[in-house]
Amino acid sequence: MMAAHTLPARLDSVRLLSLDAHGRALNWISWQDAACLYAREAVAWTLGDPCLSVHGGTCRQTGLRSILDLHPIIAARGHVRAHALDPTPALTNAALFARDQYLCMYCGKSYSRQLLTRDHVMPLSKGGRDTWENVVCACFHCNSRKGGRTPQQASMPLLAVPYRPSWIEHLILSNRNILADQMAFLTSHLPKRRRLAQ
Repeated sequence: MMAAHTLPARLDSVRLLSLDAHGRALNWISWQDAACLYAREAVAWTLGDPCLSVHGGTCRQTGLRSILDLHPIIAARGHVRAHALDPTPALTNAALFARDQYLCMYCGKSYSRQLLTRDHVMPLSKGGRDTWENVVCACFHCNSRKGGRTPQQASMPLLAVPYRPSWIEHLILSNRNILADQMAFLTSHLPKRRRLAQ
């Protein structure tokens, strides 16, 4: 268990999984936001063993210091996700590169984020759209080589079919420091049609 006052650098990477009261995954929240939920008594229930202790001030009457034990998964009272069904994650380059595991979908090589681009499988100039199902991760060289052509026209076959990730997949892909309890919860909620490689 980590103490908030002893590991400030590590705490910036700690994210707790926020659920609505029905157990649907909402998003990652900081330990500060989680502590606010606890302090406001807005936590409906939790999962997992406490992963972080936050030490507060000393009570004038009792002389005792307050301590909040934060759990890795927190369901908040009154929080209900607007769309009860799986929402679509925003299409950003960061999310796209994570979905494609930082691999160019044309040459298959792994690249750092700075050397990757968003490629439209069906080019925008040919009526393609900027949607999850029409974009892939591509290195600068392959994207330039393909240009405004389709993969078939450029004789550059795709290594994987682009797809729209589920909200749960998005949560897994957007956090590099997922705790074991969080990963177990998220993988149990992955769509049955597709499981992420671990």
